[in-house]
Amino acid sequence: VCVPQDPRVLDSMLPYLTAYYGNPHSRTHAYGWESEAAMEKARRQVADLIGADSREIIFTSGATESNNMAIKGVARFYKSRKKHIITTQTEHKCVLDSCRSLETEGFRVTYLPVKKNGLIDLKELEAAFQPDTGLVSVMTVNNEIGVKQPIHDIGEICRAHKVFFHTDAAQAIGKIPVDVNDMKIDLMSISGHKIYGPKGVGAIYVRRRPRVRLEPLQSGGGQERGLRSGTVPTPLAVGLGAACEVAQQEMEYDHKRISQLAERLVTKIMSEIPDVVMNGDREHRYPGCINLSFAYVEGESLLMALKDVALSSGSACTSASLEPSYVLRAIGTDEDLAHSSIRFGIGRFTTEEEVDYTVQKCIQHVKRLREMSPLWEMVQDGIDLKSIKWTQH
Repeated sequence: VCVPQDPRVLDSMLPYLTAYYGNPHSRTHAYGWESEAAMEKARRQVADLIGADSREIIFTSGATESNNMAIKGVARFYKSRKKHIITTQTEHKCVLDSCRSLETEGFRVTYLPVKKNGLIDLKELEAAFQPDTGLVSVMTVNNEIGVKQPIHDIGEICRAHKVFFHTDAAQAIGKIPVDVNDMKIDLMSISGHKIYGPKGVGAIYVRRRPRVRLEPLQSGGGQERGLRSGTVPTPLAVGLGAACEVAQQEMEYDHKRISQLAERLVTKIMSEIPDVVMNGDREHRYPGCINLSFAYVEGESLLMALKDVALSSGSACTSASLEPSYVLRAIGTDEDLAHSSIRFGIGRFTTEEEVDYTVQKCIQHVKRLREMSPLWEMVQDGIDLKSIKWTQH
């Protein structure tokens, strides 16, 4: 979902885009030292947000790269002994695609199903472990339906089995409290623009004790402990650090405010429109990501009608395909309902006026689109659509 940059983040970055332009890896002149100091401060800011040591933070281009590094990096490093990986069917595409690519290299992957509420069954996770399982990857907060997995419990289970635990926390960092030691997380992916920082930067947390080893994806000058060669973009790293610090200060306030706005949006829509389904668990969730299905309405038509509001059907990455969202399919949503789902994102800068405007437009257009729908008319006449034999012409 479109997230604006926090003005405080931009302020922190500006000096490094103009006055302090040294390469942070140049050890021979003051310009480099200034940049290096700024980069190390940012590393501490990221580490502080998640309860890590700053030496465990590696800057990347974003959560997609971090996810690729974690999954392929761990799998390839331990491949002589560990050939099995466990993940879930509702992970972000870059996690699923990394796993698919490892399958072509001879790894076996278990894609755990999720329950109707979007959460995994911990008993099924337990049962999925094999003697050569090397990694479990389960996202903290789902990017399409906002459900929050039981990360703490998953961490305990993985530690008991002596298997590394990776979590894609792009949607959770800075929004809900995350502590890598408390949750027994060994690797974690972080994204800059999801926390009101700049786009094109992220980080990966890699635990030092017990030590996690990765085979780097990128070869070069050996920056970032050799795990991610390439010059670290100082302005972006500084922006990510500032975003993490602001998130730490604002987390409680943001969460309360976003919860109230989300409650307002859902209550108003559901009180005015019948046959609206909320996808994903009502309790275990991050309130800023709301996925609603409006029965008998084509999601794409509703999006077009609401084009002055930044919404999406499914996730931003997959909205080009006409397939219904694989996340909704995994929680057992009917194909037609999956096609009528819209994702609403509420964030730090969303106002009450914007929520009310969206609600009002949503109600107006859902009613209008349903008036035009023969299916809606049949339902009003008491016909059960499931009982109809549709002929193929």
